[in-house]
Amino acid sequence: MKRPLGPTGLEIHPVITGTFAIGGWWWGPSDDNESVQAIRSALDAEACAIDTAPVYGFGHAEEIVGRAISGRRNEVTLMTKVGLRWDGQGTPFFPATHKGQSLEVSCDLRPASIQAECHASLKRLGVDTIDLYQCHWPDPGVPIAESMGALLDLHSAGKIRAIGVSNFSVEQMVEAQAALGDIPLSSTQPHYSVLNRRIERDLVPYCQKEQIGIIGYRPMEQGLLTGKMTPERLFEEGDERISQRLFSVENRTAIQAAQTQVQGLADAHQLSLAQLSVAWVLHQPGVTGAICGARNAKQAAENAQAANATLCQEELDLIRNAFAGLPRRKKK
Repeated sequence: MKRPLGPTGLEIHPVITGTFAIGGWWWGPSDDNESVQAIRSALDAEACAIDTAPVYGFGHAEEIVGRAISGRRNEVTLMTKVGLRWDGQGTPFFPATHKGQSLEVSCDLRPASIQAECHASLKRLGVDTIDLYQCHWPDPGVPIAESMGALLDLHSAGKIRAIGVSNFSVEQMVEAQAALGDIPLSSTQPHYSVLNRRIERDLVPYCQKEQIGIIGYRPMEQGLLTGKMTPERLFEEGDERISQRLFSVENRTAIQAAQTQVQGLADAHQLSLAQLSVAWVLHQPGVTGAICGARNAKQAAENAQAANATLCQEELDLIRNAFAGLPRRKKK
């Protein structure tokens, strides 16, 4: 069931438990105990890869992961990120609010910042080593070679086992690999779903050629492809999805219509629409894994089952064609 992640020797379960939502940020409040149980449920289902980041809940998600894996570290492929800070350092990226406080999230991949962030993540996670350490976003203010140099130092010190990137272009990945020398760039983490297939043009062919693992995030588009995000859906206070064009009533209506075209296929494979959307991503060329968020144990267990689905090319094409042209953009 596990798949190799690039040429590093790391192997991961294709369904990776994502922790974006459990930090209590962006999607509104979450229950910490439920979050811990969700992660443990994924581990019980042998979906033993966990992806997190310091900025998810501004440190809180990593702390929850640390609680969840306590006593089970040997079961886990632990993946976190570096490069987004909220203390006024670095290149301004986007504004955020946390516990009523206005913050500015910034990119910071300076070597000293990478070192400091790594040690902070290790402490929050309660571990000695991070399996996959990923640059969260490119930092326009720091040369990529400098950032890679800091990651090489952490690798040599045994603090991280493998180096990856997230949201990097092909050109930036080429530069990163050149700076890493004999140490391979093991993975990249792009946005990828049946609604967002931009990486198929250039990133997928490049990664296949260079044997770089692709870890797609948002395969369910933050719940939009689960079948539960109907046009009538009301969002709780603090849920930032309602402000996104992707979640407009128009898009939810069109996506619901597309889902009716694939419901029979999901039923035939005994899959939910959420599982079908994840399975579609996992069947695409070059993809090693897909990051699936879960806020409770039931969701985590259901996510893990998506790895067992087997879809033929005709079925994959049916899904692709059903969602062609979506989401709809604003008219100019």
